Parts: sequence; C-alpha cells; structure tokens
Amino acid sequence: MAESEAPVPDQLDGAPHPRETLQLYGHGAAEAAFLQAHARGRLHHGWLISGPRGVGKATLAWKLARFLLATPPDDGGMFAPPPPESLDIPEEHPVARRLRAGADGGLLVIRRGLDDKGNLRRDITVDVMRKLHGFFGLSAPDGGRRVVIIDAADEMNANAANALLKALEEPPARAMLLLVAHQPSRLLPTIRSRCRDLRLGPLGGADFEAALAQVGITENSAALAQLSGGSVGAAVTLAQSGGAEIYATLIALFQDAPRIDRARALKLAESAAGKANDARFAMILSLYDLFMTRLARAGICGPGPEAVPGEAALFARLAPHAGAARSYAALAQSLAARARHGRAVNLDPAALVLDMMLQTEAEARKFL
Repeated sequence: MAESEAPVPDQLDGAPHPRETLQLYGHGAAEAAFLQAHARGRLHHGWLISGPRGVGKATLAWKLARFLLATPPDDGGMFAPPPPESLDIPEEHPVARRLRAGADGGLLVIRRGLDDKGNLRRDITVDVMRKLHGFFGLSAPDGGRRVVIIDAADEMNANAANALLKALEEPPARAMLLLVAHQPSRLLPTIRSRCRDLRLGPLGGADFEAALAQVGITENSAALAQLSGGSVGAAVTLAQSGGAEIYATLIALFQDAPRIDRARALKLAESAAGKANDARFAMILSLYDLFMTRLARAGICGPGPEAVPGEAALFARLAPHAGAARSYAALAQSLAARARHGRAVNLDPAALVLDMMLQTEAEARKFL
C-alpha cells in the first residue's frame, strides 16, 4: 500500500529509510531462526522483533517483508523449488522495487499518524489500527502472502492494542504480522504470548562499523560505538550533532581537576544557549549524563574501553574507589533531575550546563 508523504516516525534524519537498507549487519542468528522456521513450514503468524532503539529492528522487519512477499508459499507439490538458503532478495527484484516505492499491495505499514495540526501523534491510535480489517479483507496479490509491519508496537494506545490482539487471535490465511518493539514489556502479555520473539542486541566491532559505513559515516566509529551503546541509530544522531567532539571536550576540561578548564567550560555552556541550539543543548545534557554514568561505573568496575583518548586515565584518577563511584552516581541523579526541571521551566541553558560542571568539580575535590 502506498505510504504517506507526511513525516514518518521510523526514519532518522540523514539516514535511509529501513525499506531502502538491503544489508543487515550483526543479526545473523535472528535471520537464521526465521529462515529455519520457514524451511520447516512452521512460520508463526506473529513475530515480535525487539531490542534497543537503533540496532536494526525495522531493517530486519522490512527484510522479512521483502522475503515473504518475494518467496511464493510452498504448496507441497513435487515441483516446488528448494527452500531458500538466505533471506536476501536482489535489489532489482520486482518486490524489492515496489517496496522501495511504497507500492506493494501485499504490505501494510502501521505507525503513528498525524493529528489535526499535521503533527505526529504520540501513540498509534485505534483508528490507524482499523486499517488491518480492510487490509485483511482484500485478496492477497497473486494468491501470495499479506504482511503487516507495526513500527513501533509499543507505541500503541490501549484501544489499538486490543484491536491488534483480535487480529493475532484470528489471523487470516497466509498473513504475517511483524511487530517492532523497543520496550516489549509495554505490550500486553497476551500480545507477546501470541508472537515468536526475535531479540536483537547492540552491535559491536566490524558489524557496527559496516552498518555505520552503510549510512555514510566513516569517522569516529570507535567513539560512536562506545557513546551509542552499539546503537547505529543513536550513532547517527551523535555524528550529526557532533556528539563525539562534545564528549571529547568534557574529558579535556576535567583533565586538570580538581580545577576544571573554566574557559573551555564556559565556551561549551554558551554553545547551548539560544532557541537555535535546542538540539545541541539536549545533546550536551545527554552526553553529560553519560559522562557521569561512565565515571561512576569506572569507580566500581575500573575504566572500560575508552570513548575518547584520555578517558580511562581521567576516570581512574577521579573515581579511585567504590565510595567515589557512589558519590558520583548520586550526583548524576541530582543533575539529571535538575536538567529535566530546567528544561521544563526554560532555565538558561548556558547557566544550567555550567552549573552541572561546577558541581562535578566540587564533588571531584573530595577524592583528589
């Protein structure tokens, strides 16, 4: 079914849509599990593709949809083709071309719709979910399958979830529902119980670098891997916002602790000021919270792999023992709460960021 030209919630700015991403990295086990179920004739009618944001769940859902729509159901005849050995479908296959154009009648994509003002809704409503009834009432093209992608299923409101549950309880023949979920615990237990789970984890190493290169990012891959927690989606946002550079600045300005580099701290704080810098302000707050989390963890477990040069040595000095770690963890909670309050009441971003750094400086003096 043709997709709307309206803004979509399942695509990152500056990155290709999952329907255009033919190569999936790092999730061979999930692909093999689905392919094995297909080969054994035991394809479940509902699949829950779960895992952290940005690790490739939507890409896998579109890959499964391409495979299902391009692979005729096995009728059990003696002239049936051998079972496929891969989920890959050639880029120029008619189904692949139609899916890229959003014009395959065998696929329905359900996601958050628009409100009366043209803005994306906060959740998937029952009105959107009712499309399932009409879609399943149509004849499948060429007698093939019908596939539904719900992205993200954990964004459904209660009425939409109940509508989906009914579809899972009474699925039509040769229909498959692919549920993408960032937080599967938010789904009704009855929905989860009617789906087979494909759990995806964070990417690392060569898989992470290859996935980044696929979206055109080839610099700072080691830093992005640590700062994003193995999420390519988060890494794209970090790369577009200069996240690796911001984090490197945080590490640099604390190198002379217990006294921080005042000039560098003020420059960083002022870069968050003004309405035009809202996105940078949010990124600084997020990375500062990560900085504090990694610092506290280092006091318990020792410094882990560095996100930027000098981080491990700095953390070993600032957090020499578990007591320091607990102190930084408590401060991190306090700073995060203050940041949330500050954004809610429109406190001056520069003053808020500078105060966070000064409070951390004061805390560091206790251990140096």
